[in-house]
Amino acid sequence: MKIVYSDKHAVHDPQTFIVRGVKQRSAEQPERATRLLAAAKSAGHDIHGPKSYGTAPAAAVHTPQYLDFLQTASRDWAKLPNASAEVIPNVHPARYPATYPRALAGRAGWHQVDTSCPIGPGTWDAALAANFVYVYENGVVMNRGDFLKQLTPLPPGASGMLAIASYSVEFSGDVATVVHKDDEHENYHGQSLFAQYLQTETWQQQEGNWKLLQVHCYTVLQEPKSISLAPGELDAYVGRYSAAPDVNYAIRREGDHLLGQREGRPAATLHAEVRDVFFVSGQLRIRKIFERDRSGKVSGFIDRREGQDLVWKRVE
Repeated sequence: MKIVYSDKHAVHDPQTFIVRGVKQRSAEQPERATRLLAAAKSAGHDIHGPKSYGTAPAAAVHTPQYLDFLQTASRDWAKLPNASAEVIPNVHPARYPATYPRALAGRAGWHQVDTSCPIGPGTWDAALAANFVYVYENGVVMNRGDFLKQLTPLPPGASGMLAIASYSVEFSGDVATVVHKDDEHENYHGQSLFAQYLQTETWQQQEGNWKLLQVHCYTVLQEPKSISLAPGELDAYVGRYSAAPDVNYAIRREGDHLLGQREGRPAATLHAEVRDVFFVSGQLRIRKIFERDRSGKVSGFIDRREGQDLVWKRVE
């Protein structure tokens, strides 16, 4: 008989099982598999490692919320005040027609249908490779230890949730590349905040198990709110500007808005973020910051991108 076995299962080592209201040690211990494996070997059975088919089969039958919950529940549970070592739900929201809960305790009850399946630190952590690397857009590169160390609870007055909005995976031999977009909803002292992240992951199959090698996280820029300026205020910016003898930029007003056009390029609407600061939709990493002389007249502007300035002087 062929026996399929992976020692990775030993990492999931639940300690808690509540039976008729009494806390007991869970019977689902790695030792059970160890004993069964020893018996199978002694009986002459063939032991084989499992074949890996990546995350696509799981994504085909489970919701993105469930997969995200399995990945993040233990980490976020540890951030809650006076939380147990394992994720054990104490509420169980009705699934239909209830909406998906945002609070972690509600998510735990949603996905863990009873108290016999606690989630511990090793449930997800086992998937990280020893040489795991996390790269963030601000230039920070963290190894596995540093990444896990910086996962700290939100400060008092702040709470939130992260949900996978889209997910795709591509396979190339023993390597899988994953791209997913995540929506973050945060409540900061009563104010609602939203952010979106685009993350890429590199996975590799090692000894029959998929290990996460690298994550690159990028914050998706959101278009800020714009303000309306009176026609007279807009007219103050109308003119011709130059960054070099052969590099010119013209601004004109059309009704209630400004159009900016670099020579040889299409015109684009300039949106006022605040007075003297404008942006173009789709170019959210750039701000046009206008400067004024001592009399208050607009004398030029700078294109600021990633902290670097391109200076334009008014010539007309």
